Amino acid sequence: MGEKKDDLIKIVGAENVMDAPEILETYSSDQSFARPMTPRLVVKPKDSDEVQRIVKWANQTGTPLVPVSSGSPRFHGDTVPSMPGSVIVDLGRMKRIIRIDRRNRMAIVEPGVTYSQLEPELAKEDLRLSMPLVPRISKSVLASLLEREPRLIPKYQWQMPDPLRSTEVVWGNGEILKTGDAGTFGRLEEQWKEHLAQVSGLGPLQVDYYRFTLAAQGTMGIVTWGAVRCEILPQIHKLFFVPAERLDDLLGFAYRLLRFRYGDEFLFLNNSNLASIIGEGPEGIMTLKEELPQWVLILGLAGRDRLPREKVEFQEKDMIDIAQQFGLKFESTIPGARDRVVLEALLTPPKEPYWKLRYKGGCQDIFFLTTLDKTPEFVKTMYSLSQTWGYSPSEIGIYIQPMIQGVACHCEFDLPYDPINKKEVTKIQRLFTEGSKALMKQGAFFSRPYGIWADMVYNGDAQTTITLKKVKDIFDPNNVMNPGKLCF
Repeated sequence: MGEKKDDLIKIVGAENVMDAPEILETYSSDQSFARPMTPRLVVKPKDSDEVQRIVKWANQTGTPLVPVSSGSPRFHGDTVPSMPGSVIVDLGRMKRIIRIDRRNRMAIVEPGVTYSQLEPELAKEDLRLSMPLVPRISKSVLASLLEREPRLIPKYQWQMPDPLRSTEVVWGNGEILKTGDAGTFGRLEEQWKEHLAQVSGLGPLQVDYYRFTLAAQGTMGIVTWGAVRCEILPQIHKLFFVPAERLDDLLGFAYRLLRFRYGDEFLFLNNSNLASIIGEGPEGIMTLKEELPQWVLILGLAGRDRLPREKVEFQEKDMIDIAQQFGLKFESTIPGARDRVVLEALLTPPKEPYWKLRYKGGCQDIFFLTTLDKTPEFVKTMYSLSQTWGYSPSEIGIYIQPMIQGVACHCEFDLPYDPINKKEVTKIQRLFTEGSKALMKQGAFFSRPYGIWADMVYNGDAQTTITLKKVKDIFDPNNVMNPGKLCF
């Protein structure tokens, strides 16, 4: 171990190679039920050159590497080592916002950049990034995009990776590749002189290489920067609620709006999740949950640089009329919540503690892709299973996010629990396992297969598994990148 540590010190410096037990312990587990394992070392590179040297060293020594870019708390087990002797490659030092291009609405960021860091800098250029649902304060922008976390604005998403475009990747074999436009026209500085903006993720040539890194949990390589598409910062921004006691009552109205491409933010929350996002403390969340409607469709209207007021006014009037056709109310205030409070929670830098942990201190998620019309049946299944395993359905938080202009949706069940209560932990483990199996059997598509989901997905699709292993052999022939994850 001393020899390996000395090798890494030569690459990144002694202060950036850590083996103190208390530090290693923080990387040995997360909020998931993944089996804990303590890494051998933690190394913190400062740029892509050091990342490449670390990966080449790993190939020479046969050392497993586990890339990490977001800070704790982490949730899905993808950054917990699966193999003894692993080295954590913590990319948190790589915090440069390399470029913000207002004209082309593009930003290039390193993996250590968080939403809390990026959003204020974008705002200076009258830009913003389409956000996931209230990301934690330590969440890496690039990790969120690579893991395909859903965005709040479906109408600006034309394909699953949006708004991620070009990237720079250090593959598991130690080679560096710039994907998309960035890999076609020389160095970045040369491209900028020619007013090129890395707006496309396709290529180089006929292969979309960046797709091999999406939802790969760091098993193919390490992305050292990514170009992301931004949106103009609204001059006028309003938020509205459409409450209902049944999810089914909202779907016809939602499909009509999605067809017209109305609204910016467009998401469904049940009372449990909305209370956790805007509530203060466990007692405040419980009280607020009782006040809120069972279901709320949250809709944002934004007016940007061209006729902003007129755009918001006509959409608001149209949406009120459409809501009346479906027997629904289109409101700026509902019992327990006001538009400004929720809008601030969705768009401003997040607060501590992370909203999923505010109620009980722990939370386990089940999420997958489906279509909007099928979500009520998944909700019924989850409620039924929770009763079977002695967990109150009223405790389940539900988040439904239309994606890719509404042709698909992200369906998420959040299961808060007390991590100190062993009986409750056991109950949640059973519900998580049995619920995942039942939902997959019902048609849930686990496109981000963490933990036990990986076995469920790949054991049922032999051809995809064979193909992925062939791709892995090309980009990471020595299997040094996060071995033990996915089907590797």
